[in-house]
Amino acid sequence: SLPLSLPAFRHPSSAPRAVGGLPFETHRQPQLPDDSPKVIEEAQMSDGSDTPESPSNGVTPSVNGNGLSAGHHRAMSLRRPSAPMAPAFMVSAPGKVIVFGEHSVVYGRAAIAAAISLRSYLHVTTLSKSKHTVSLRFPDIDLTHTWDIDNLPWAAFHHPDKKKSYYSLVTELDTDLLAALQPHIDEVSPDRSEEIRKVHRSSATAFLYLFLSLGSPRFPGSLYTLRSTIPISAGLGSSASISVCLAASLLLQLRTLSGPHPDQPSDEARIQIERINRWAFVSEMCIHGNPSGVDNTVASQGKAVVFQRTDYSKPPSVRPLWNFPELPLLLVDTKQAKSTAHEVAKVGKLNKTHPKLVGTILDAMHNVTDAASELIEEKSFDPKDGESLRKVGELMTINHGLLNSLGVSHPRLERVRELVDHEGIGWTKLTGAGGGGCSITLLKPDVQKEKLDTLDTRFEAEGYQKFSTTLGGDGVGVLWPAVLKNGLDEDEEGGMEIDVDLFLNAQGTEGVEQLVGVHGDGGEREGWKFWRVESE
Repeated sequence: SLPLSLPAFRHPSSAPRAVGGLPFETHRQPQLPDDSPKVIEEAQMSDGSDTPESPSNGVTPSVNGNGLSAGHHRAMSLRRPSAPMAPAFMVSAPGKVIVFGEHSVVYGRAAIAAAISLRSYLHVTTLSKSKHTVSLRFPDIDLTHTWDIDNLPWAAFHHPDKKKSYYSLVTELDTDLLAALQPHIDEVSPDRSEEIRKVHRSSATAFLYLFLSLGSPRFPGSLYTLRSTIPISAGLGSSASISVCLAASLLLQLRTLSGPHPDQPSDEARIQIERINRWAFVSEMCIHGNPSGVDNTVASQGKAVVFQRTDYSKPPSVRPLWNFPELPLLLVDTKQAKSTAHEVAKVGKLNKTHPKLVGTILDAMHNVTDAASELIEEKSFDPKDGESLRKVGELMTINHGLLNSLGVSHPRLERVRELVDHEGIGWTKLTGAGGGGCSITLLKPDVQKEKLDTLDTRFEAEGYQKFSTTLGGDGVGVLWPAVLKNGLDEDEEGGMEIDVDLFLNAQGTEGVEQLVGVHGDGGEREGWKFWRVESE
């Protein structure tokens, strides 16, 4: 995979604030080293190379698992008598799609990846002091496991040569620490099939590696429950979304993040996003081995990034598109199994046979990506204007045609384009490696509901799964405490507490979105807060 890097941002001089009951101490946050690369995550179109060296900070964070600010006490007034020691809270992060530049990115050209509104949601419950355990519950993959915190290998992770700070940059996993974790991983799902055990144990490894790297034996007992509305193994960054949720939740519990709050300066918000992103990358390494860094960056910051690597001996160029607009998107899963490695090899073989011709196609794809980023960044670009959307849509159509000429489309993908074109509602292209997987359609403004209904009927009849999503939305968000206005069982404080049972009992992805989704009836849900950055 393509390990990507960005320059680290300096921490702003303004001190972090504890706002709105969020669990943050006001303490000096260290400046990130000037030369430390910003590691970012997974583009799926890659062929593996070395990651940058990690600087050694040698600083140990102060850890306090249970201190409560005045904001905590206000938040705790919302909890029911049977609630745990501290209020439950939630973290959410988006999935992603590659919008422009699949395959050409492997050959040093630019690509754009953007967040989508399909998201993962992590519910965190702090247990009473008598329960010093940590539990991981991912019902989507049927994973439930509990560890005794006191029995975890703290000595290995806290050895002077191994201990990391919450702001450390970690670009490779420590084999000694992985070995220390192994007995605690082996006890996960012992009676399940090998295939299921592999998934469960990679998830458990990611969680425990972060938990022991960031926490301490004094960490409060906690229950982490995760639900996701992102299809798994569809090239949509589901694991990175989960990784961002895990990293953010642990950093929140350690009170090492500032915000999010509406008036937070952009430079301060960048530092918080970067801190989450670094540890999400560590989680992704536990799951994927050598991730590129694109997925977890998009899941952390939201919006979109332009990324390109022309020289594999140097860090790539990565540029956030902080003002990337929210665009209406249809995401269609073809349900056709794909192999990224197979599709990449197919293009490689074609390139070897016809280097000049394929090079011209790859250059054209690079030009499409450039044109798209320039268009979207123009001040005159209006995401609600039909002409602006038409220009983006035409670039998507061109990009798909170029991908098709490389042989990486599939009849199931072409059928989606045919159905969408027949209704005349938007512009469609494959996303990711191709050969199956998913397509994305940028919708025209004011599409008639009847046309969408007709399309839904055809998709369902032909075995496709459709998701109505938004492109380019927010990144990681926090709901502290876990209280939302749902119009159901509203208490005297004007909101409903989302406890773990309610969360677990939400039926399917629609139930999860209805209960805790960051977007309600066409607008942002009151309570969720995000780290937001404006363009410089």
